[in-house]
Amino acid sequence: MTDSGRTNPARGQGRLGIWLVGARGSVGATTVVGVLAVRARLAPSTGLVSELPEVACAGLPGLDRVVLGGHDLGDESLAKRAERLASGGVLPAGLLPLVAEELAAVDGRLRPGYHRETGEPQAAAVDRLQRDLEEFRAENGLAHVVVVDVASTEAPVPTEALTEGPLVDVEALDRALAAGEAPLPASSAYVLAAYRAGCPVVSFTPSPGPRLPVLEEVARRQGLPWAGSDGKTGETLLKATLAPMFATRALHVGSWASYNMLGGGDGATLADPERAASKLATKARGLEAILGHPVEGPMHIDYVADHGEVKTAVDHVSFEGFLGARMSLQFTWTGYDSALAAPLVVDLARLVLRAREVGETGPLPLGFFFKDPAGSTEHRLSAQWDALVAWCARLGEGA
Repeated sequence: MTDSGRTNPARGQGRLGIWLVGARGSVGATTVVGVLAVRARLAPSTGLVSELPEVACAGLPGLDRVVLGGHDLGDESLAKRAERLASGGVLPAGLLPLVAEELAAVDGRLRPGYHRETGEPQAAAVDRLQRDLEEFRAENGLAHVVVVDVASTEAPVPTEALTEGPLVDVEALDRALAAGEAPLPASSAYVLAAYRAGCPVVSFTPSPGPRLPVLEEVARRQGLPWAGSDGKTGETLLKATLAPMFATRALHVGSWASYNMLGGGDGATLADPERAASKLATKARGLEAILGHPVEGPMHIDYVADHGEVKTAVDHVSFEGFLGARMSLQFTWTGYDSALAAPLVVDLARLVLRAREVGETGPLPLGFFFKDPAGSTEHRLSAQWDALVAWCARLGEGA
């Protein structure tokens, strides 16, 4: 495995930007500390798929080319958030003094985020967010910037809003914004600003983000690549690995019940049933596609403050074998969600920046990383891995 500060000498040597929406959250802060630590060789590249030879062959930019910035609604510094993550077991406390200076520099590049409830007109907010990205690119001499959404999960968009109007038609969206309306979810306002600034987007959350028809059209017109959505870090990763086993062994799964307990900011957010609906939808989407038939699948997400940054998933699978024999499988997955998510954020940012460098457009074949992959109905992890490897080989050969 190669060292990420020197891997894959990039075909272009310009500096590149990673802009995190929700930069001061747990995933954002872990991502920033991770990039600073790995590129300074203060930590190994464990968890970085982009360091595996099958993926690195795409000619991915080294982390020494990366400049970090972002938006956030909070005023807690990255250093304070990192200290809290260290006390919760996510980050090694001894690492923080070693990256303190660079961490403060990243914090200085963060800008106020946008929320619909602040009263700021949405058109003005999109203009402001766009300017922030353009200034970040210009001030740091960046060839390209990728915007990665790691902010809190939003409620899904009502289905009826996706049939006509400003969430479907670009001209209707422009008219609505000009009239002072706020038709876009906050996550999608960030995406519109990014596209107008010429930046590709990664949606690491189940929020609407770039998945609105109107924004898919904006990305097409701008000739931009994008990827999403909802990072596959824990329980769904296991489902994408185990469910094909049942299918290929002709074992009939009757039910797959899942119970999730989590603390931290993500847990508090998902305590809201409307926001949890987005997460539950993406977590459930792949199982039926893999097994080929409907599966009874009760799923719950509970906020347990005492768990802190730890996420625990308990699953019970009931299946039927030869001559109707009833059997079951149970497993428990416990992990630090931020530590699982952050390396994937880095992987996706590097892959999308590489795609931008070589002129790729539209939804990218990055389903390996997502619960609800844009542009694909494939949910089997091994098949997603094969698609990723083939795409990376193509990028490397065509550079």
